[in-house]
Amino acid sequence: MGNKTKIEDILERLRRVQQELEDELERLLVEKRGEFQYTIRRGKVVFERSVRRLQRSQRIGLWRYLRDAPLAYVLSAPVIYGMIVPLALLDLTITFYQQVCFRIYRIPLVRRSDYIVIDRHNLAYLNVIEKLNCVYCGYGNGLIAYAREITARTEQFWCPIKHARRTLDVHHRAERFFDYGDVSSYQQGLMALRRDWSDTMDQKAPDQIAREEWP
Repeated sequence: MGNKTKIEDILERLRRVQQELEDELERLLVEKRGEFQYTIRRGKVVFERSVRRLQRSQRIGLWRYLRDAPLAYVLSAPVIYGMIVPLALLDLTITFYQQVCFRIYRIPLVRRSDYIVIDRHNLAYLNVIEKLNCVYCGYGNGLIAYAREITARTEQFWCPIKHARRTLDVHHRAERFFDYGDVSSYQQGLMALRRDWSDTMDQKAPDQIAREEWP
């Protein structure tokens, strides 16, 4: 019991530090907006005209960009961009899954727009290929994070048990799971944990999310 109390205390301190970090990162982001002269209007990035002109003047031309690229990079492009097929399939299927199953389980829907952010193509100092790369990377990495949160909520509902050995980069929900082998806590607390989505209370209702994000 003493060890568990110590672990819970450490986790609570980590949560406080994480919140302080989030607040500081947000403050720095606001500062950077002023430094680089852009604002967010209705979800879109808007630069001052003089800044956009300066950015365009720094852009590397398309021909120069391709000429200077290593041949291996060019030849590997079909492999990289071919991954759009499984990524798009994952996006479609996991969104369909949560729209159907989360409603049945009464799990709050994960907001796709919280994870998939496409905005780096607004930078005028990027050429067409660089913008395409940034869109692709933003989509791919955001999609994986989005899918991870969906599967993490599923795990919290169906199998909230910690593993017998440590795993790397475990998702944040796992800290609330029951200890491996603790049958009494699992049986007594499972239904309560299935209903505890207090960390998602700031999110919109499932039907509203569906209207906004699912055609």
